[in-house]
Amino acid sequence: MPLVSTGEIVGAAAAARRGCGAFNAIQLEHITAIVDGAAAARAPVIVQLSQNAVRYHGALAPIGGAALAAAREAGPDVAVHLDHAESADLVREAVGLGFGSVMFDASKLDYADNVRATREITAFCHDHGVWVEAELGEVGGKDGVHAPGARTDPDEAAEFAAATGVDALAVAVGSSHAMLTRDATLDFELIGRLRDRVPVPLVLHGSSGVPDEGLAEAVKAGMTKINIATQLNKVFTAAASGDWRAHPDRVDPRKYLGAGRDAVAVEVRRLLGVLMLVTEGGPK
Repeated sequence: MPLVSTGEIVGAAAAARRGCGAFNAIQLEHITAIVDGAAAARAPVIVQLSQNAVRYHGALAPIGGAALAAAREAGPDVAVHLDHAESADLVREAVGLGFGSVMFDASKLDYADNVRATREITAFCHDHGVWVEAELGEVGGKDGVHAPGARTDPDEAAEFAAATGVDALAVAVGSSHAMLTRDATLDFELIGRLRDRVPVPLVLHGSSGVPDEGLAEAVKAGMTKINIATQLNKVFTAAASGDWRAHPDRVDPRKYLGAGRDAVAVEVRRLLGVLMLVTEGGPK
């Protein structure tokens, strides 16, 4: 049963005191690369499709159906997750298609409105057996402005999790979306306090900007689900453009897209190796 729920993967990782990799896909080459990388690492993996990726394709069903089909045919356990959905209609569509989890992002709203909207979505998803992630303390970078100084308050996070009933919580601890350099400095002490206060697994967004040692330390401090998107795009683009420059007369896109796909598979395998290490004295 290769297609599994995100809750199964995250729950097992939390119990084993290790991280799990959640990688964003833009097109089919990303999807197959993520699955191939997980197979090589002999690790479960979460394939994520963001609302931005859906907008690129014009609809969720084509790319979502491809991700679900790839997961069903995969060797390793694969979950398919809707990432950063700000639209309740998109969440409902994903649930109808068979997605096992969604990340509903109402972090731009004030606290009370975030709680209200997230609680409604969570109730709907739980009625359909779907796992829900939310965000509190908006992680920077989604609007092109990096704000690594944003921080989530542990007491507010605990209150939010209880009020909404979510299954996992993305928190702001020093990372930033869409970073092209891997030099973000995380607040590990804050991660530990959040882990002690919040009763659900913690999610690190903006992980592409965090160096390997920072990712490992974040897992040790209490992070479980590690979201990675930009790093894969960097690797894909470098390999595909390098192949195109080396063979400018090629007209078959499978050649340079294949080079990008293969490079991403290698990177996914490598990153899963960083995240899957069981840490001593990790989160409870």
